[in-house]
Order: sequence, then C-alpha cells, then structure tokens
Amino acid sequence: MVEKLVKLIQQKDQLTEQLGQPKSYLQNVKLQRMKTEKQRAMSQLYQMYVEELSSVCYRYVPSSDDAKDVLQNSFVKIFTSLPTFEYRDESSFRNWMIKVVVNEALHLLRERKRLRFTNLKESLVKYVEDEQPLVEHITADQLHQLISQLPDGYRTVINLYVFEGYSHQKIAEMLNITASTSASQLYFAKRLLSRKINEFINKRQ
Repeated sequence: MVEKLVKLIQQKDQLTEQLGQPKSYLQNVKLQRMKTEKQRAMSQLYQMYVEELSSVCYRYVPSSDDAKDVLQNSFVKIFTSLPTFEYRDESSFRNWMIKVVVNEALHLLRERKRLRFTNLKESLVKYVEDEQPLVEHITADQLHQLISQLPDGYRTVINLYVFEGYSHQKIAEMLNITASTSASQLYFAKRLLSRKINEFINKRQ
C-alpha cells in the first residue's frame, strides 16, 4: 500500500519535471501532492478497517467513550508506524493492526487500574483446560454482549486466549501475572459466561 503510494507520487513528479517548471515550484507541488495522497490513503485505510477494529475495542473495553479513545490512539499508532511496517500480505497487515488495538486496550485498562485477578488452586487449573462455554444457541453478537458483561480481568484473559489465540504463558507476560493465574481467570470467565448464556437462553424460552 505504502509502496504503491510512493510509486504513484514518483511517477507524477517525473512528469512534472519534464515540463521544465522551476525547482522551487516543483518542490512545493511535490510536498502538497504528497500530503494530499497521504491523507487520501489514510482515509481509505480507515474506512476499510474501522468497523472490524472497533469491534476489537469493544471486546476489551465495553464503555463507548473508552473504546473510542482506544480506537483513535490505535489509528494514530498505525498511521505513524506504516512507513516502517514490512508488508507481506493482507492477513499479516490485518493481524498487526489488531495487535496494535489490543495493546492500546490493555494500556488503558492498566492505566485505569481495572485489571484485577483471582488465583485458583493449581489442581483446578489443570481441570479446566478443555472446558468450553455453551454457545450453540446464541449468535456471535449476543456472545460478545455477554462477554462484555464479565469483570475486566476475566474478559481480558478470555479475549486474549480465545479470540487472539495467545497461550497462558504469553498472556502472563503481557499482563505481568503467572501462567496459572491466567488459566484460573479463563476458568472463572468460562464458568461465569456459561451461567450468563444459560440465563439468557432461559429468558427467551
């Protein structure tokens, strides 16, 4: 994306130089053109990914104001980091942007001191690894809504483990906790989420 933009600017600059315009004029035109093309490219990038990245924000910080702050800060970091980002394919680019959003969300939660964790005995931690919440009878949007109602610590770990695919060891490094604490948060999160799902389904019946 960035390479294509640079190539386009260079092609237009070569055409302008062939017209024999004064050097100072060419420099001014080049600068203005670069600014315009850059703004257009950023606007297109924003429109392409704002909906998906907003969903990631709300998974971690359900508050509308907090989610908007996270999204804004994330796009600022994405735009400023683009020149040094090594583009390989669409998937790697998308995953990189999601990682930026997740890191910004975690930063906000730490800053607001909202990450609290409850320990569980090691014997129970081993028991819960294959336990899954019952989600067969609800939609993805309903599931996300129920996850948003979990305490911040539970919600953060279940997001990192289930949706981002991080291991407990990686989550421990990201949140400055132990791997067993991460596993215990996942256990409590799944248990509470399962209860909320059952209550939600029962109310519809």
